[in-house]
Amino acid sequence: MSQQPFSPSTIATDAKAPTLKRLRQMARLLDRAIVIPGTEVGIGLDPILGLVPGGGDFLGVMLSAYIVLESARLGAPRSTLSRMVLNIIVDGVVGAVPVFGDFFDFAWTANTRNIRLLEDYLKFPGQRRKADWWFIAGIMLVLLVLAIALVALPVILLRAFVSLFAGG
Repeated sequence: MSQQPFSPSTIATDAKAPTLKRLRQMARLLDRAIVIPGTEVGIGLDPILGLVPGGGDFLGVMLSAYIVLESARLGAPRSTLSRMVLNIIVDGVVGAVPVFGDFFDFAWTANTRNIRLLEDYLKFPGQRRKADWWFIAGIMLVLLVLAIALVALPVILLRAFVSLFAGG
């Protein structure tokens, strides 16, 4: 009696499909939720959150970090996760600049870029080594510190500005 050969790549891909679908939906919501009629340009939740003083950029980075965390759970290697984190850092730091950052957030779709990186990895998963959990914990810590800095820095600068002109 002949048995079908075990195919881990098919099983793994099938098991990862619901997570990948959820991450694609989340990236779309964050980067292109509302498409401007007559164009292919979309506005997502991330640039809208960036308009909220203080906590908007923090929340945007944390939502983007979720995509990185789920990518790590899907087995993405260090190189892919590092590029994802770099996309989020660029989005968070430049996005924090008043006015210019809001336009940048609109154009720089870090979450969509990160989904493409994940999909590229998932096409050929066996070719790269999976990231270890210490590395993943480290990049999540970096993103948390970035998010906190995006909240704290404007408060510190505003306080310094007020004390400079208030004479206190």
